[in-house]
Amino acid sequence: MKREYILISLFFLITAIFFYLFYEIMVPFFAPICWAAVFVIIFFPVYEKVLRKVRTKGVASLVLCVFIIILIIGPLTYLFVALVNEAAAAVAKVNAMHRSGELDNILTFNLPWVDAMKEQLSQYYDISNINLDQIIKDSIDKVGEVIFSQTSWIVTNGTKMVFYFCLMIFTMYYFFKDGEKIIHKIKRLMPLPEQQVDKAFAQLRDVIQATMYGGLVVALIQGLLGGLLFVIMGIPSPVFWGAIMAFLAIIPFVGAFLVYVPAGIILFFSGSYIKGILVIAIGTLVISQSDNIIRPYLISGKTTLHPLMLFFTILGGIYLFGLLGLIVGPLIAAVFITLLNTFEVKLHPEDQPLAADSSDDA
Repeated sequence: MKREYILISLFFLITAIFFYLFYEIMVPFFAPICWAAVFVIIFFPVYEKVLRKVRTKGVASLVLCVFIIILIIGPLTYLFVALVNEAAAAVAKVNAMHRSGELDNILTFNLPWVDAMKEQLSQYYDISNINLDQIIKDSIDKVGEVIFSQTSWIVTNGTKMVFYFCLMIFTMYYFFKDGEKIIHKIKRLMPLPEQQVDKAFAQLRDVIQATMYGGLVVALIQGLLGGLLFVIMGIPSPVFWGAIMAFLAIIPFVGAFLVYVPAGIILFFSGSYIKGILVIAIGTLVISQSDNIIRPYLISGKTTLHPLMLFFTILGGIYLFGLLGLIVGPLIAAVFITLLNTFEVKLHPEDQPLAADSSDDA
């Protein structure tokens, strides 16, 4: 018996060593593999429609990869160049306005209720030293520094970026083509009845698709609408601010209003009263409300992550993985919630219907 224990322990030790070695081999390619998985999840319904027409997995996978390449290279290249140029222009303009005193004039509001609020606050805190235009200038400078640092990283690592992009496309092809086989293998490794495994994977698929469509796609639409609004109103750097609105729209409890409301207020107090009112009104009624209109259509009938969990997983994902964390954080949370629900069903099989209901609130 002791010999059997020794052999089992040795087996698990060797297995752990090779798991670690496999992890070390794969971790350098974590980013392209994750982005490939994200695009496959988003475009898998399109892949299924193409597959029904061409009836060959290899051809359907190739068609989707070419489509995604065209979709990525064209718009994203333009967006990246425009974003960098507009960020540089925005930083330069804010600095020029700060030096000339124009920014201070715009932010000087002679309103009775503002003066009354300052007087009330001055009883508890000395606000005389607060320089609003300096705060705005520093904030814009920091945003510009982040964008320029990312730009310089991409330029200096251009070859690596191209290599990772090719790896992503290559991985996407096989995820489309053999994804169902990979999922089937993973299902066979789970120590649960087949029915429970199928339910767990169906729930995981719904949560991931709801997170992708209800978060990423809606945020991109809001950023596009915000950029168009800024173009129509003649507000400088519409691509830059549209990208910022899209980024903020992904994060729960935040949103595009953090950009268009201050923009409308600045327009209003700088003398463009109609434009200021229109920016806030259209932003509130169209951009922000598009979430309530588009999201239910995209994720109808699918389980979503709780907004509080989504908020922390996005922030934590950004902290750990950078920009990729916007996607990886919620994906990890979706897997975590699915595993918890699976364990709940395993521990309390007599309450299985109740467990299934509670998963809808996750």
